[in-house]
Amino acid sequence: MNIKVYGTLVVASLVLLAGQWLVAAVPVLRKWTIPEPVAGGIVAALIVFGLHSFAHMDVVFDTSLQAPLMQAFFATIGLNANLANLKHGGPVLVRFLAVVVALLVLQNVLGITLAMAFGVDPLFGLLGGSVSLAGGHGTGAAWGAVFTEHHGLQSATEAAIACATFGLIMGGILGGPVAQHLMKRIGTQAGDAAPGANGAATPDAYAFEEPKAEQPTTPGAFINTVTLIAISLAVGDALSDLIAGTVFELPTFVCVLFVAVLLANGLALAGRPVAEHAVALIGNVSLALFLAMALMTLRLWDLAALALPVFTILAAQTLLMVVYAIFVTFRVMGADYDAVVLSAGHCGFGLGATPTAIANMQAVTARFGHSHVAFLVVPMVAAFFIDIANAITIKLFLMLPVFH
Repeated sequence: MNIKVYGTLVVASLVLLAGQWLVAAVPVLRKWTIPEPVAGGIVAALIVFGLHSFAHMDVVFDTSLQAPLMQAFFATIGLNANLANLKHGGPVLVRFLAVVVALLVLQNVLGITLAMAFGVDPLFGLLGGSVSLAGGHGTGAAWGAVFTEHHGLQSATEAAIACATFGLIMGGILGGPVAQHLMKRIGTQAGDAAPGANGAATPDAYAFEEPKAEQPTTPGAFINTVTLIAISLAVGDALSDLIAGTVFELPTFVCVLFVAVLLANGLALAGRPVAEHAVALIGNVSLALFLAMALMTLRLWDLAALALPVFTILAAQTLLMVVYAIFVTFRVMGADYDAVVLSAGHCGFGLGATPTAIANMQAVTARFGHSHVAFLVVPMVAAFFIDIANAITIKLFLMLPVFH
């Protein structure tokens, strides 16, 4: 069954509505602060899996809108990034980046060690490490092709995509429970302001902290913001093509983010700041639709076909992420409420992707209150610095004698 692009958009919208209903109707989902797109998306993926397994029917969605939605989301992250604010959050950003990079190393050490213990190619350990987990589907597929072409590893791309799929699911599921556990450690302490009951954003709330808040805007501001996003996508895509194949090669969404940051801060210096409410509105809609599409189109049967060694590696990586978030991320980042939200975000992109991290943090702050620090630091680290750090880390590991 082939579902065209508009049909896919309809299904994604229904998935979001189903996620809202599930979280409202199932107490355990609220208790563990599971993001609505994750709840609805996993149910949709299970339905597709059931059709594949029992009715022998494959549902194929047209995902043409998925990449533009993801890149539009990253553009709004960039448009919301005030470099003056980043200066204030600099020490926290540096500390969080150090925590993140240390996990990249541990993921690869664990993956390689377990792969060698099972007697399989240690490259599978890298695929089940930071390549596909912190890297996501795009990075995993890219490195999988490299491992096949230059190292002769068969089915590397398929394994990378399956690992990234597993990570995306677990990253969305684990953030809430980890935050719930950590909230018990800090007692009644919560964020600086609980979201307003009337649905209006508080004046000091950052754009992505209240996805359900009413965002007052005008057609002019909306069109201006759409123009800035379109420029970011076009220039970012051109920049990505320009640096492709060089040592500076980065994923397209990182280039889009970089262009958006320059645009927003250039306009601010010129006295023409971006319309934050319009940015928030477009960003949150893009994020929700992207996550719904990403999860409802997961091929869960690829996970079912994972060989025992790779599945064991992924199970161990999941345990490592939980332990690391609780005992390292939380403590190093201050063992306070901001550290709780940062830990939930770290679960999201440490196993999955930046959108998952944002959704995790939104679910936590919707329940416990704002965390401006987390929404300032996580998008920049998860969407920009981690890709550079991960590329360097992977290349350094490939220099080890075990790969020669």
